[in-house]
Amino acid sequence: MNIPQELRYTKDHEWTKVDGDTVTIGVSEFAIEQLGDITLVELPEEGSAVKAGEAIGVIESVKAVSDLYAPISGTIKAINDKLEDAPEMVNEDPYGEGWMLKIVAENPKELEGLFDAAAYKAHLETLED
Repeated sequence: MNIPQELRYTKDHEWTKVDGDTVTIGVSEFAIEQLGDITLVELPEEGSAVKAGEAIGVIESVKAVSDLYAPISGTIKAINDKLEDAPEMVNEDPYGEGWMLKIVAENPKELEGLFDAAAYKAHLETLED
């Protein structure tokens, strides 16, 4: 399973990539494996304020409907509107073209509470027991 080293992860399987005060968010390959083929992605509107830990979107797949959680508080800067017509991009390239949204971080220190790649891998191993 691909767990890029440069990203940070949540216990709910969102990934984050930091670029200055902007945080790009998507879902991990593990989440994709659990969900199966993604059929719909619902995301908040640009400009919306979000709080860390709150549900901010919905991911529907052939297997389940899951919430997308904000890993950090801030304001939605951009959403990947390509996912509206092509949600399968999440399956095909979860760490690239399948990104979901970008948040301008209100408190970048919140990212310190996320897993690095090694800790996320260890977290996944506890789920397989």
